Amino acid sequence: MKTIIIAEAGVNHNGDFETAKKMIIAAKEAGADYVKFQTAVPELVISEFAPQAEYQKENTGVVESQLDMCRKIHLPLSDYKPLSDFCKEIGIGFMSTPFDLTSIDLLAEIGQDYFKIPSGEITNLPYLRKIAEKGTPVILSTGMSTIQEVEEAIQILTGIHPTTPERFKPTLTRDDIIVLHCNTQYPTPYRDINLRAMNTLAKELEVKTGFSDHSLGIEAPIAAVAMGACVIEKHFTLSREMAGPDHKASLEPDELKAMVTSIRHIEEALGDGVKRVTDSERPNIEIARKSIVATRPIKKGELLTEENIYVKRPGNGVSPMLWDKAIGTVAIRDFAPDELIEL
Repeated sequence: MKTIIIAEAGVNHNGDFETAKKMIIAAKEAGADYVKFQTAVPELVISEFAPQAEYQKENTGVVESQLDMCRKIHLPLSDYKPLSDFCKEIGIGFMSTPFDLTSIDLLAEIGQDYFKIPSGEITNLPYLRKIAEKGTPVILSTGMSTIQEVEEAIQILTGIHPTTPERFKPTLTRDDIIVLHCNTQYPTPYRDINLRAMNTLAKELEVKTGFSDHSLGIEAPIAAVAMGACVIEKHFTLSREMAGPDHKASLEPDELKAMVTSIRHIEEALGDGVKRVTDSERPNIEIARKSIVATRPIKKGELLTEENIYVKRPGNGVSPMLWDKAIGTVAIRDFAPDELIEL
C-alpha cells in the first residue's frame, strides 16, 4: 500500500501568498502527495490573553501575544481557493487544517480529499461535530492526548458518543478516519517520539494509523512507514533561517525530497511477505551454493566415502543435501580432484 505523504507547509509561508506558491512547487518537486496549510481567522482561534508557547518564543526570538504572532503569519481566507487551484494546476493534492468553524465551512466549499484535524482540537466538541457533518474523510492528529481522548473524539466524529444529539446525523465511520500518532513539541526529542504508540492506537481503536512527525531529521517517519504507517505528515520550509515559530523544526526542500525517496524505497522493500527466490538473486544460486566434489582422484567402481568426497562451490552439481545418499555409492566413472561427483 502506498503511504500518503503530506508536506506540511503550515504557516511557514509567513503570511505571504507568493511564498506559499513556492512551497507548493517545492512539495511537488519533492514527490509529496499533498501540500497542507493551516487555515484560521486568528481572532476566532486565540484570545488576546493567550500566551505564546515556549517553543514559539524560542524560535521567533520575539515575545508577544500568541494572537499578535498568528495575525502576522496567517494568510487571509481569500488566498486558499487560489492556492487550491494552483495545486490542481501543477498536479499535487491540496489540504489545509481548519482551526475554527468559519475555516471549516470555507475549506468544505473549496473541497479537499481529507479534513485534517490538528491535535489541539481533539477536545473541541463543536468543532468535531462540524467536521463530521461535512462527511469528508478525516485525518486526526493525536498530540498531547490520551488514548481515551482519541477514542472519545472518534465517537463524536462517528455520532456514537453518548452526548450526540438526535438531530446530529454524521456519515463518518471508523473506516473514514486515519489517526496519526503525534507529539506536539517542536522539535520532539527522540526519547518522546514513541513510535510503538502508533501500533497501539491501531490495535486498541481499530483504525488506520499514521505518523505526524515534529522531530529533527527524517529517520522517524521512515521508521514509521516500516512499522505500517499509512500516512506521514512532516513540516517543511523553504529555509530554516526564515523567521517564524515552526521553521526550525521543519525540513528544507532537499531534505523533504530525501524523506519521500526513502519512504518510497522502504515501501518497495517491504514487499508482499511471501518468502521466495527472487529473479534478481536466482543467477547467484549456482555461484553461492555448493555441490559434492572429489577430494582426490577416484577410480570407477571405487566407493564414495567421507575421505574422498567433499562439498565446494559451484552449486550446479549434486546437492550436499544428498550427502547421505552419496556415501557408500560406487563411483560410476573416474573423477579428478575438485570434479563434480555424479551419482
